[in-house]
Amino acid sequence: MRNRFAISLLIGLYSIVALIACARDEGEMTVEERITQILTSADGSRLLEESSSPIEWGDETTSQFPRITIDPSTMLQRMDGFGYTLTGGSAMLLSQMSAVARGKFLQELFGRGEGEIGVNYLRLSVGASDLDPEVYSYNDLTQGETDVELSAFSIAHEQTFLLPMLKEILAINPDIKILGSPWSPPVWMKDNGSSIGGSLQLQYYETYANYLVKYVEAMGNEGVRIDALTIQNEPLHPGNNPSLLMLAEDQKIFVRDHLGPAFAKTTFDTKLIVYDHNCDRPDYPMTILEDPAARELVDGSAFHLYGGEISALTSVHDAYPDKHLYFTEQYTDTNGNFADDFMWHAKSMHIDAPRNWSKNVLEWNLASDPTASIHTPGGCTVCLGAVTIDGDSITRNAAYYSVAHSSKWAPDGSTRIASTLPVGLPNVAYLTPSGKTVLVAINEEQSPKTFQVSINNKTTFLTLPAQTVGTFKF
Repeated sequence: MRNRFAISLLIGLYSIVALIACARDEGEMTVEERITQILTSADGSRLLEESSSPIEWGDETTSQFPRITIDPSTMLQRMDGFGYTLTGGSAMLLSQMSAVARGKFLQELFGRGEGEIGVNYLRLSVGASDLDPEVYSYNDLTQGETDVELSAFSIAHEQTFLLPMLKEILAINPDIKILGSPWSPPVWMKDNGSSIGGSLQLQYYETYANYLVKYVEAMGNEGVRIDALTIQNEPLHPGNNPSLLMLAEDQKIFVRDHLGPAFAKTTFDTKLIVYDHNCDRPDYPMTILEDPAARELVDGSAFHLYGGEISALTSVHDAYPDKHLYFTEQYTDTNGNFADDFMWHAKSMHIDAPRNWSKNVLEWNLASDPTASIHTPGGCTVCLGAVTIDGDSITRNAAYYSVAHSSKWAPDGSTRIASTLPVGLPNVAYLTPSGKTVLVAINEEQSPKTFQVSINNKTTFLTLPAQTVGTFKF
């Protein structure tokens, strides 16, 4: 009896082993034995081309190929996400699509399923940006009038395009992070009475602080949580329409004595972020952060890269390592070309910005029309959207693909981990909340590049085609 039981047990075990072996022979492998990759090439021959294949890990070896060593135990900054600015013009173009076409496209952008790119961060303008069809604020008055009590405050303007689009997006991804940035206060608060340039009058510092509090509250009442707020978009560029000149000392006083205390009285958890301008002036955020009272009220600093070097972010991080860094804007030009724009943005923003401690990476405008015609008088006339929308027709441009290479497999909550930087292989690595390792790497050369990837003393070999960005998930 015992012998028959033993024989039956052995036969059963043998069957299980045979089934596993058969499955392996047919290519059914565990996650740890496969690598998934997406590739986009500068010449457009590959556009988010996705494939999955077996991967063989071996002991570390020495070879002529460069090596990227990833260290998952060295955890760096937690990432908030990747995305775009949903300008008023973008929202208008989306609204004009048919419901079916728009729903399909928004699912592609913000969903996380097959064929979707998982965008998980949006920036909004507080009032108009220069890529709105008109200039407006939430408290526009007849010339000569003032409203210190903000009794006329209203976000009704956003009910036409922006809020309906946001609600459709939130239905797809209710956890998406949203950042607000003002381009200008209401003109009656400014010393020149104009939407272009001028400075916030000291007598209205408290009123404007309350205006921004009311904005966050009003958006929240519409079901739109503002995760963070920059104090002023491009405070050293008063020539845009709309715009505001706000020097570092003025922003320090505004944050320390007015805006910070106003938010402290609320139940909001909205983060306050200073600067929001180019990398050539890291002294601006540091002027604010060096003040202990102001620093306590601020979450971090935001940057663009129309001037300066991306390494400026690291200089601010090293001076104030407990404060966060954000990358909030970079545009592509209608006069540019896909190859140059895609490769530059993929490296300078989606690799170099996280490697210099940024918690997010945001391209500028989500959508433009075929002639980039939606802008204020004096606003940007050459700002190409991540996509071009013409009725229900969508053209995906360079910024669509540069974001997708990060957003698709590095969701909110992913953490940048250490990775070495061999010559000719710009890269950044993440550990996802589900425990996967994600590597974004670029081959800028004109021929294919084979390289080693080492993790936990195990090595494999990968190859990137010429002039190609690859995202690899292990």
